[in-house]
Amino acid sequence: MNRTYFFGLDVGTQGVRGILVDSFGEVVAQSQKEFPLNVEMRQEQSPLMWWDKCVEVISNVLRSNNAIKPESILGIAVTSTSGTVIPLDSENRPIHNALMYSDKRASVISAKVISIASNALESEFIGFNESSGLAKIVWFGQAFPEKAKKVRKWVHAADYISGKLSGVWGLTDFTNALKSGYDVQRGYWPDFIEAGLGISKEILPEVIPSGSVIGYVKSDVSSDTGLSSQTKVVVGMTDGCASQIASGALKPGDWNTTIGTTMVIKGVTEKRVTDSEGRVYSHRHPQGFWMPGGASNIGSDWVKVDFNEGLEKYEKESEKLIPTGLLSYPLMGKGERFPFLNKEAVGFKPMNINKNSLFSANMEGVAYLEKYSFALMNKLSGEEIKAVFTAGGGSKNKVWVQIRSDVLNLPVIQMKYTSGAFGAAVLASSQTYYKNLIEAGSMLIQPSRTYYPNTQRVSAYADHYKEYVALLVNKGYIKT
Repeated sequence: MNRTYFFGLDVGTQGVRGILVDSFGEVVAQSQKEFPLNVEMRQEQSPLMWWDKCVEVISNVLRSNNAIKPESILGIAVTSTSGTVIPLDSENRPIHNALMYSDKRASVISAKVISIASNALESEFIGFNESSGLAKIVWFGQAFPEKAKKVRKWVHAADYISGKLSGVWGLTDFTNALKSGYDVQRGYWPDFIEAGLGISKEILPEVIPSGSVIGYVKSDVSSDTGLSSQTKVVVGMTDGCASQIASGALKPGDWNTTIGTTMVIKGVTEKRVTDSEGRVYSHRHPQGFWMPGGASNIGSDWVKVDFNEGLEKYEKESEKLIPTGLLSYPLMGKGERFPFLNKEAVGFKPMNINKNSLFSANMEGVAYLEKYSFALMNKLSGEEIKAVFTAGGGSKNKVWVQIRSDVLNLPVIQMKYTSGAFGAAVLASSQTYYKNLIEAGSMLIQPSRTYYPNTQRVSAYADHYKEYVALLVNKGYIKT
């Protein structure tokens, strides 16, 4: 019996990762290429550079395992950052670099976008802050009016790579479209986008469910990469949602925390979860359920900035130090979006401590904010969180996952493969080999370990969590 495979491609902030998964859920080949990051690349990146790196990564994956026949790769899906948008001309060429989700230049105009959206939508999603695609599209029109006149279609990062793979353009998915203004409940681009913001709906993409087959790999792409022209290209999703898939949180009642550069919390519910303050948004699940979630500005980026050298030593030492009783909020930039909104928020840390203690305190600080986030989710959804699936680079640190289990006082379930690229591969299989996403996940996603709360630390962490919340209140970041 011939084995079948699925390709997942993740175009992240710092590079491209490709992964090939077989029908038993095993990773059989993978490759990664990093971008030459600088400060400017937090604002803009070249889609042409992305594509060049994607071609390299795909080629490397296929060359690394000559036993795999290209025609046995049934599908390929792409995941990328949420809120990153690209203006294309009539030939589907970028008119300008991609405006990254982390680009804050739309911060002033975002207030206007939120105001207009609030008046038009009332209780619908209105979280169009500076990280949203919609705010960036409006900002671009004001900052580059001549270029804006030439725009024939706005696409998201994953859409662009899917278009390059298939030659099919002008399509996106529910998860990417949400922050660009699409009404995922009613299924259309609202009138306020055109009437209130002056953006023609003609230049916005058609929206379809993630995992939908949109075409096949183009012949020239097949020649450049080694992929078969028989491989189906499916529409992708945001990186947070792809990581949620990889974590195993796929059916109603499941909840996930992905700790990458940022911390993203998502779940699956049968009813849509709304938030009048715009901290929480609800994506549409490919099978019609809802995927409520929120993305914090803290995560694991502080590790690479301050602890990149000797990381294993810090992880080992932290086992001896927890619980530290120290309070840290390792926010690298300025401003927070979840679980509270505060543009002026800045990080804080204990003074006069060594790096080992700070490393441990930072892990605990993220765990405290995760607990506060789930308390908010419980309040808004009315659903009890009984366990947490975990994914992202931060989930590879065993001590950190144990801290989170202790702080949450919940089981935390770690999967064998937790990357967004793996989630994209599962998505690629969901309508090319399996009936739907839940079935694909049940066949491909493999639990690795479940962390249970350490009863000797739960009580101490409960007290420290109360102190942490009190400190956030004292700083004016949250209300009582």
